[in-house]
Amino acid sequence: MARVAAVLLTAAVVVVFALLAAATAGTLARLDGATYPAALMRAAATFAAVITLATAVASVLTQYRT
Repeated sequence: MARVAAVLLTAAVVVVFALLAAATAGTLARLDGATYPAALMRAAATFAAVITLATAVASVLTQYRT
């Protein structure tokens, strides 16, 4: 039960971190003069990149855990 809770908590932290990174990227893009759709696309790309990176790191760490 504790392992499931740890996995869920870690996933929640990763999603929150990805949302913060996306919001920061969107804000910086907007301050740089990008239009709202362009800033939103940059934020979405950043969110996807953070989630992808977290998945890749988790898969590498899983190989060493077993």
